[in-house]
Amino acid sequence: MRHFGTYGPVNKIDNYVVARSEDLADFIRRIKLGRYIVLFAPRQTGKTTFFQNALNVLIEEAPNFFPIQLNFEAYQNLTQDAFYVNLAEELIEAINQVLQKRGHQSSQHLTNLLENPGITDHLAMRRFFVKLPRLLQYGHSNCPQIVLIIDEFDGIPRAVVSDFLHILRRIYLTGRETRSPYSLAIVGVKNITQLDYDLSISPFNIQDDFTLPNFTLEQVDELLAQYTEEVGQQFAPEVIEVLHKQTGGQPFLINRFAQIFTEELDIPKTEMIQMAHFLSAYEKLLVERNTNISHLITNIRRDPRFEKTLMRIAFHDSRLNFTLRNEVISELATYGIIGPDEHGMCQILSPIYLHCIIQAFKPLINGLEDEYLPEDGPIDFTGYIKPTGEIQMNTLLENFKDFIARAGFRILQVPDTPQEFVGQYLLFAYLDEFVKIVQATMRLEVQTGRGRADIVITHNLQHYIIETKIWRSEQAYQAGKQQLTAYLKLERETQGYYIVFDHRQHANPKVETEVIDGCTIYSYVIPVLQDTPSISAVSG
Repeated sequence: MRHFGTYGPVNKIDNYVVARSEDLADFIRRIKLGRYIVLFAPRQTGKTTFFQNALNVLIEEAPNFFPIQLNFEAYQNLTQDAFYVNLAEELIEAINQVLQKRGHQSSQHLTNLLENPGITDHLAMRRFFVKLPRLLQYGHSNCPQIVLIIDEFDGIPRAVVSDFLHILRRIYLTGRETRSPYSLAIVGVKNITQLDYDLSISPFNIQDDFTLPNFTLEQVDELLAQYTEEVGQQFAPEVIEVLHKQTGGQPFLINRFAQIFTEELDIPKTEMIQMAHFLSAYEKLLVERNTNISHLITNIRRDPRFEKTLMRIAFHDSRLNFTLRNEVISELATYGIIGPDEHGMCQILSPIYLHCIIQAFKPLINGLEDEYLPEDGPIDFTGYIKPTGEIQMNTLLENFKDFIARAGFRILQVPDTPQEFVGQYLLFAYLDEFVKIVQATMRLEVQTGRGRADIVITHNLQHYIIETKIWRSEQAYQAGKQQLTAYLKLERETQGYYIVFDHRQHANPKVETEVIDGCTIYSYVIPVLQDTPSISAVSG
């Protein structure tokens, strides 16, 4: 039986695999047109699997093309001489593998070239590729066209990259009739403009950018349907929808969820996978250590500017244009954390990523935990659960508002927390503590086109939707209620909770309840800039 793969490239013999037929056909079309293609995408998005599939198609179905795949992953620390020695050896090995797969024997002239390739620098590499096509001619009227695919291109040594790209550009400009390699695909994580060389010389401005997107909802359905057809176990449609929405279609996360469903939750194969199973898998994924989330956390800690940018994208109305000319946005896009929405604005691609980002940035201990509950209130958070099992959400949020007032100016002294996001961090920490105590689930929903994230708490399969916002103006405050109402109707919910953090110097707390278009909206305006005690009060 096949399984869902998260450990490197997958194949249709051992794994359930999304075919990506349209993307593959588009890529092959560009190869046949002689394009020099560049694809830079985050790790664990299926790049290597995709290009291995393309390589196999070319080997099996396109005899007029001779594909050669290289991998620069282990080359980063090599000297220039060592780089070209290893490049020559890898080229020879790759050529022999294709000859073997096609059942061709090497001619004496080809054998001589492969035994003495003479690749000592970028110029010698060009001469090698000029000789190669005519020595690969096997009964065809024309020499086969060389297709070079370079995976993990980011690993190219810095001392080599400029000359290497210059010679590829020179080869490309010779024209299709004599060009060798005829077509090229460079695959990596960082964009060419992010590699370390003199950008003023622009050696590679002839590239054809190729995008390998995350899975669509239809592709997630296609992937899971392969398992259902083989095993018989079905997925509830709402599980497929929320799985795609929460992961943003990120291939690793999709497959990891599927692994948990089918291998780790001990769900009987005769039982449909339902939302309760999704919530269990969601909780498991958030606390486990896996390579995808670990890379995410490592990357967002590289630059202190990332936190401010990500939180602004998630929680502010002042939306940011998605432009790769901005260094911070370009880096975050490279890591697969953000991308453009349908309006060309920045969006966080996966709500799961946002959840992990907040977990990473919020202090482990904020120093205010002992004041979460009032002296005359419940002993612990279970006191906010009704005997019927429902959450007393109004009381819970009313207490959060009072907690901010009780803590006073100390909320601005929470370590390692930007003042403009302290409200969101404290709310997240407060609710995170609550859901752990009462065994509920908290997840985030990133609303495309609205520039904010909603918190969704699920308890006994009942959902409670909380929207957070920064105070901008009375008009924006009222508009936010309408937006929350529209989202509630989309989710078939009738109640929503609206928390607005007011950073103005003389902000007034406010609690309102309104019925808008059949939905009840509970609004809380919470001042953030609490009064600082006077020097005399402190000394006294």
